[in-house]
Amino acid sequence: MILAATNRPESLDKALLRPGRFDRRIQMELPDLEGRKAILKVHLAKVKHEDIDLDIVANATAGSSGAELANIVNEAALRAVRMGRKKVSTADLEESVETVIAGAQKKNKVLSETDKKTVAYHEIGHALVAAMQTNSAPVHKITIIPRTSGALGYTMQVDEGEQVLLSKENLFNRIVTLTGGRSAEEIVFNTVTTGASNDIEQATKLARAMVTRFGMSDKYDMMGLETVNNAYLGGDSSLACSADTAADIDREVLRIVKETHEKARNIIAANMDIMHKASKYLIEKETITGEEFMAILHEKHD
Repeated sequence: MILAATNRPESLDKALLRPGRFDRRIQMELPDLEGRKAILKVHLAKVKHEDIDLDIVANATAGSSGAELANIVNEAALRAVRMGRKKVSTADLEESVETVIAGAQKKNKVLSETDKKTVAYHEIGHALVAAMQTNSAPVHKITIIPRTSGALGYTMQVDEGEQVLLSKENLFNRIVTLTGGRSAEEIVFNTVTTGASNDIEQATKLARAMVTRFGMSDKYDMMGLETVNNAYLGGDSSLACSADTAADIDREVLRIVKETHEKARNIIAANMDIMHKASKYLIEKETITGEEFMAILHEKHD
């Protein structure tokens, strides 16, 4: 029996895949929700730990590989030791997820009062827009503590279950949430900052995928306009259309981004009292949970 592995399946010679050669192909995808729980259990068995809420950790690590999950458990063990505890807790794992995603906290980095206020409104903008939409993952945590990745703050959303299929409305609302931070800056401070650079990148990437790969544009219907190369090596893509169509795709992407941006601005403008109250609370606490944010939101609607 001969086993072989590759992360370049598209380059395999057809002769290798004929009957009698490599008869069976097994595709190893990233683990699903139950798979992540099982992997976490394997790695947690190697460290002393309290009762862990695996649902919280597994839901927060969607898209993570087995190696990344092992790294998360290691980070949690190191954090427990630094905190003088002998067992890993759920809180350690949650913090280690953030460390792997956004980098370690930089508590010695001091933001000016102006920057701190701007970052707070930016993050509450994301959270408010997410909370006021359907088909949007619940807000889990909001923080304005800078991270080693360069992020000055972030809003963490965690889906309640594994999402396999994403609807057009779901993707559209994700882009709306991404534009929420910049929208808050525009409405509250009447200016824009560089803090939205990553949001802009992600929003543009999602909007382009809706048009070129997912057939979610009325103009191009179900026409495939982009091909993904090296799916297991970063998945770089290339357009499969004429130069004129490529320019028109840019206009279609811009239309989607503008629509989502306008929706985010309208949501924030209609809920300015929540923006001010939640931002003030975040500035004081620096980190708040989704439950604390939703309490402020429900207090207004009650």
